[in-house]
Amino acid sequence: MSPRTVLGPLLGPYAHLFRAVPGAAWFSLAGWVARLPLPMLGLGAVLLVEGYSGSYALAGAVSGTLALSAAVAGPLWSRAMDRRGQGAVLRRAMAAYLVTGLSLVAVVVGDAPTWTWFLLAALTGASLPNIGAMVRSRWAAALADAERRQTAFAFEAVVDEVVFVVGPPLVTVLGTLVAPAAGFTTGIVLGTVGGLWLARQRGTEPAVVPVAAGTTGGAAPRRTAALTPAVLVVCAAYLGVGTVFGAMDVVVVGFAESVGAPALAGLALALYAGGSLLAGLAYGVARLRGSLAARFLVTAVAFGLAAQALWAVSSLPLLVGAGFLAGLAVAPVLVSGASLAESRVPRAALTEALAWTNTGLTLGVTAGSALAGAAVDAWGAQRAFAVPALAAAAAALIALAGAPLLRTRPAAPAEGAVSRVGDAVGG
Repeated sequence: MSPRTVLGPLLGPYAHLFRAVPGAAWFSLAGWVARLPLPMLGLGAVLLVEGYSGSYALAGAVSGTLALSAAVAGPLWSRAMDRRGQGAVLRRAMAAYLVTGLSLVAVVVGDAPTWTWFLLAALTGASLPNIGAMVRSRWAAALADAERRQTAFAFEAVVDEVVFVVGPPLVTVLGTLVAPAAGFTTGIVLGTVGGLWLARQRGTEPAVVPVAAGTTGGAAPRRTAALTPAVLVVCAAYLGVGTVFGAMDVVVVGFAESVGAPALAGLALALYAGGSLLAGLAYGVARLRGSLAARFLVTAVAFGLAAQALWAVSSLPLLVGAGFLAGLAVAPVLVSGASLAESRVPRAALTEALAWTNTGLTLGVTAGSALAGAAVDAWGAQRAFAVPALAAAAAALIALAGAPLLRTRPAAPAEGAVSRVGDAVGG
């Protein structure tokens, strides 16, 4: 059997998608470059701060501060873009992002007071909009068919995973073999270039949605439209998923150092993302039975179970195997969760709803980075794998506990619509 025979049914729908939407290849590529900072900033901040301070706890706290500020600011950026257009807002955000990010590197390298590290980490995160939600909004504006939107959003899920395959090895090599600041700085520069490139592509930018569209009032009704019960359940479950992401960055780096192979941390994280990439490709073209709520619950439980393999990690080969297995469950739970959220909000609130789900992920990354940093310092890296394992189990339990709330839905988009947020710092 030829590779074309095997890969044709899998990749054919994605190729057809780009032929059907003019300019899609360029805005998707720009969005990919702009999203590279997602793993590079979190892991890069850990390498930067630990390299100059020697403390994983401090490194995790600074990285978590950056992620927390991005989580808080993300929905605000999305709301501003809905009202004023992506390009105008994104250019201002990228200018602030470049200045604050490079300033953070300067204060850490220059051994400035620690409070300045946290201040600039917060400002850097607050300057980073939700690029993934912006790209998905462009797809949604261009595609009326629900099945094509499913394919498009699943493709962006794969793009997210490619980011996490490329980013960790790149930032680890730069941070360990060049200089502790090199990986983080590269992420700042690449994110700025990608963001400005995306801002220039005005032809595929979604039309500005007036404040009155889909609502009867101002900002408060718009927020209510985005934060439906189902969206809140997804956000809560994503707290656990994000905690896994943040914890894995810190624990894997610490474990690789403890066994004398720090440069292999990026490879282990890349294989973790690689498992999710493969699962995302398959999920994007699958036509599964059952409701979106049922799919979300099943994938959340599978995610919680798969991560329990991390308890067995005692060597790098075991880490690679357990990480790849856990990664296979990542894309399905993220795609199904964001798919469910999209089906439960009015179209006019879609970008903001996607940003809120990303906020749940990012808040989890914040908690995971801080908890894992403290766990590595207190227990050692091997025992610290308890943090991501328990967080994955918590995500599954939260989804199951919120199941009764998933039935409520507005008379809005069809249930076939699918999307995914990837970001958490992490992504």
